[in-house]
Amino acid sequence: MDQASEPSQISDAMLLQRHLDGEAEAFGALMRRHQQELLAFLTRFMGNRAMAEDAFQEAFLQLHISAPTFDTTRRLKPWLFTIAANKARDALRSRTRRSAASLDANIGGADEQDSYVSVMPSSIPAPDENIVNFEVRLAVEKIVGSLPEPLRVVLVLCYFHDFAYKEIADMLALPLGTVKSRLHAAVGRFAGLWKARMESDDG
Repeated sequence: MDQASEPSQISDAMLLQRHLDGEAEAFGALMRRHQQELLAFLTRFMGNRAMAEDAFQEAFLQLHISAPTFDTTRRLKPWLFTIAANKARDALRSRTRRSAASLDANIGGADEQDSYVSVMPSSIPAPDENIVNFEVRLAVEKIVGSLPEPLRVVLVLCYFHDFAYKEIADMLALPLGTVKSRLHAAVGRFAGLWKARMESDDG
């Protein structure tokens, strides 16, 4: 790539197109661009770093295979996370899973909200705050990891990766209302477990 076309200066869609056009460095640049965030998502979602790394590799293999079908007028990131989530769910289904929580809860007044943070109780630390407090971050991720998979994936996509409800619905092939109800259930569970942890620490 020449100086005028450094990977950091061009879009995901353009990098993918350059890959399709036979440019050897383009796909590697795309992987490096999304590696940290996608691996973090998969590790939180799956609760196992080795499995997350396998799913990461499988996701990019699938991206390579499916690249010719990508609509370059859309954002690549949600499509990539969709592929990764599907690979992770396939891997998790191969293990014995606990029963999913009831997902009938009503999101109530949050119908017009577009961000997980907007419905999270103020006592719960925000993602950027977790980074500076290792103990708190570990506690948050432990609680997230204890949630049933249908709740955990919605919470992780919203809370840690800031996807909008509609994007998550598209990524997981779920109705928008189901995403909202699962988010509501996840918030309630998380808040209850976080409160119990705080009370235990105070005791």
